[in-house]
Amino acid sequence: QVQLVESGGGEVQPGGSLRLSCAASGNIFSINRMGWYRQAPGKQRELVAMQAIGGSPNYTDSVKGRFTNSRDISQNMVYLQMDNLRPEDTAIYYCYAELRLARLAPDFVQWGRGTQVTVSS
Repeated sequence: QVQLVESGGGEVQPGGSLRLSCAASGNIFSINRMGWYRQAPGKQRELVAMQAIGGSPNYTDSVKGRFTNSRDISQNMVYLQMDNLRPEDTAIYYCYAELRLARLAPDFVQWGRGTQVTVSS
């Protein structure tokens, strides 16, 4: 069984910081891409940050320069450091991974259950 578990969400004032963590567990052969999506109230789910194995992080324009995605591949973990948070960053943040369970198996997508980030005064 593969599971993604997020942590680190919470409520913060504008300008504050949070660090999200996502841990992938199970008998995972490889994780090809891993990163974060978010869904704000009344909005579509959108990509926040994504990083392929051997690649550099890719960010949506609205978070560029404020958020930093990093990963520990050996531990199947990914982190999202969020600085200078704004009210429009308020959303449920979901960990995302494209992974394989075996060498010749097809890729599949795994989602975390989400963690709430609220930015308000």
